[in-house]
Amino acid sequence: MNVRFIMHRTTSLLSLALAFSFALTSLAEEPVSFRKDLAPILLDQCLACHGPKKAEGGLRVDSFERVTKEGDSGSPGFVGNDLDLSEAFRRMASDDADERMPAEADAIPAEQLALFKRWIEEGAKFDGEDPTADLITIVPAPTHPEPPAAYRYAMPVAAVTFSPDGNEVIAGGYHELTVWNPVDGKLIRRIKNVGQRTRALSLSPDGKLLAVGCGAPGRLGETRVFDMANGEVVNVLGTTSDEVLDVAFSLQGDRLAVGAADGTIRVFEMPSGKEQLSITSHSDWVMALAWNADGTKLASGSRDKTAKIFDAKTGELLVTYSGHGNAVKGVAFHPENKDVFSAGTDNKIHRWQIADAKKTADVGFGGEVFKLPLSGEFLFASSADKTVRQFEAKTQKQLRAFAGHQDWALSVAYHAGTKRVASGGFDGSIHIWNAEDGKEVASFFAAPGYETVAK
Repeated sequence: MNVRFIMHRTTSLLSLALAFSFALTSLAEEPVSFRKDLAPILLDQCLACHGPKKAEGGLRVDSFERVTKEGDSGSPGFVGNDLDLSEAFRRMASDDADERMPAEADAIPAEQLALFKRWIEEGAKFDGEDPTADLITIVPAPTHPEPPAAYRYAMPVAAVTFSPDGNEVIAGGYHELTVWNPVDGKLIRRIKNVGQRTRALSLSPDGKLLAVGCGAPGRLGETRVFDMANGEVVNVLGTTSDEVLDVAFSLQGDRLAVGAADGTIRVFEMPSGKEQLSITSHSDWVMALAWNADGTKLASGSRDKTAKIFDAKTGELLVTYSGHGNAVKGVAFHPENKDVFSAGTDNKIHRWQIADAKKTADVGFGGEVFKLPLSGEFLFASSADKTVRQFEAKTQKQLRAFAGHQDWALSVAYHAGTKRVASGGFDGSIHIWNAEDGKEVASFFAAPGYETVAK
């Protein structure tokens, strides 16, 4: 073999080896990212005991600023270049089960602990924009786990909606949305990369975007905006430390309101996703949202037992209705925009005036009432009494009651074109009815593979 060829080949292999070695060294020396590497661990492992609602030992981890503040011991949670003075790290690494964090749980895995150690040795630097920002808001949006191929158990259907043409009904599942044929109950497709539980769905007026309010209790809340054409995520908005409970597009489609279990209402410009307003008037979970016809007012319902009306441009509180005495789970504007409907765990729909919050009427149910979708001239309500009801919105005259659920009717949607009603139940079932005659079209479990497994 030619000596020159052998030398050339040897030199080339050596160069590749050196390049590979250099790449590995560079990768190993890449600084630990607080935002990408450590914040998700703190949220998952530590927030429950060291957050805004509970701060054991005076330590909090819900922002970088708080992570580096002193606790009751007088030592900060983390201190750059000082492992011994970093109280949180010292307790994470402790062999004493009574001292180790997280308390009453498995120790943090060695590879995660090594990341914290290296980050401290690198100076415990912050690689975000605002050290005071809530930790959950600086973490990159997660890629959620795959849903089960076949469900062993059906899940409560807390949200349903129709596709723009009415040929599909969409329901929340476990880390997914499931899409069904409303006539025969056959599965059409599955939209993945969704939070653990879906609490609310809102379709943009042009039918191009679907907002999904989802999350995991006490850990994560977010609104994922999907492209209806291909099922891809186009934006993730309103990330918070607890579930998103309702989402609502304005009738103009230019804004999206998000209500969450952290008690905050956030309003985003669409489709850019830029946050316009953050409203903190409620003292508990925000469970329901609704826009008036011209987008100038925003109604909300909360577990704090109130419904409120806000100026949708400034966020100014205009009026509070306290007539329920219980959690408010549904709100809707009267078609004439002078009154508001609200409903909840007092088993009633209340109608009250925006001008003075005076109640003018109510309608009783046999159980608590959930969200109140308004569609044209009709108001719908789903209830724990296992029924769905359709009202003439202007007069509150009941037009029809749809029965068939074997458990709570949690959610309801109406498609004006096909004149069909869809309802999701606590037992995981979906029922489809004709609105004109009340006859049931189809019923099925919104859990792929479940009926086969159940048999």
